[in-house]
Amino acid sequence: METGLTIQEIIVYLKLLVAVLLLIVLYHALFIAVDLRKILRRIEGITHEVENMIMKPINLADHILEGIVKYLEEQGVTEGKKKKSRSKKK
Repeated sequence: METGLTIQEIIVYLKLLVAVLLLIVLYHALFIAVDLRKILRRIEGITHEVENMIMKPINLADHILEGIVKYLEEQGVTEGKKKKSRSKKK
């Protein structure tokens, strides 16, 4: 009766060991991928919040400047008309 392991048996055991370790690695990779997905969603949410915080004052300033420009243009047009009417009276 032979008690020693043959080369073929050792190779089979090594293949089984590699398969089990590969399954363990894939199992952990699955959890890592799920966690990364959660992290990326949270980063996207934070980025959106920061963008809103930055863009709100910029949009407000843009609207204020547009109103000022319109007001100044209207004042320039009305003053231009007044000057023309004054010059016609002379």
